Amino acid sequence: MSEATTNGGDEEEVVTVNFKATRSFVDKIDETWQGRGFNSRSEFIRYTLRDAVEFPSFDRDELVALLAAEEDIREGRTMSADEARERFRSDE
Repeated sequence: MSEATTNGGDEEEVVTVNFKATRSFVDKIDETWQGRGFNSRSEFIRYTLRDAVEFPSFDRDELVALLAAEEDIREGRTMSADEARERFRSDE
């Protein structure tokens, strides 16, 4: 990683981060940022990473539960809403 100090001194230090990606993935990133009106690939990646850190979609437990539910569906271990109402005697 390389580091650069900003002019103000009071501002947060800017750090450059490099990562490897396949050409096809970079092509998809480029299509996405350009199609969504970002000014650059870097701006899009910063925005996307900031959003992922501030608003994570799933934590590990939620992902495990989702995968278990998918398996239940595949294995036929689910019931319809009407079946659940009947079984658990719910009027709603």
